[in-house]
Amino acid sequence: MKKDSIEQLFGRLENQFDTEKPSQDHKSQFLEKLQSMQFTEEKKEETPVRSLKWMKPLFIAASLVLLFGVIFTSNTSTEKIDLADVSPEMQQTQDFFTQTIERELFTIQQEVTPETQKLVDRALDQIKNLETTYEGLKDDLVESGQDKRVIYAMIDNFQNRIDVLEQVLEHIEAIKNLNDLRPQEI
Repeated sequence: MKKDSIEQLFGRLENQFDTEKPSQDHKSQFLEKLQSMQFTEEKKEETPVRSLKWMKPLFIAASLVLLFGVIFTSNTSTEKIDLADVSPEMQQTQDFFTQTIERELFTIQQEVTPETQKLVDRALDQIKNLETTYEGLKDDLVESGQDKRVIYAMIDNFQNRIDVLEQVLEHIEAIKNLNDLRPQEI
């Protein structure tokens, strides 16, 4: 198919064009249609605005309900978790430390004498302080999202308790040795 030049195209379509002139009130009719279209567009725009007027409070209310739900859910989930709740390995670690501490406490209770009673009482006070610190670490563990630094602090707390008990046992052993070195009364 050949491409016609513009002159040839107009030449071929010369008598086929609409050559009527618009009526005298064409301009006013056009403006009326234009205004009516603008009026209907304004109505269309007003409808969403009206719906937004009642939807805004609904959105605010829904946001508040969601916010309160998150707050109350987070408050109920602030239960204390223990080192054993972190992972199976941490459960084994906690079990090991707990058993070791219980064994050391049992040994100390077997070795208590009137001479070592004050030493044991001070050690038990230190253990209670460390247990109180551990309870705070449980809270920190929940708040931090199981941060490794808190986990290490919890393990360190267990180790400190064992160290206190071992020192008490060493002191008790030293006191027993001193008593054995004293001359026996006849």
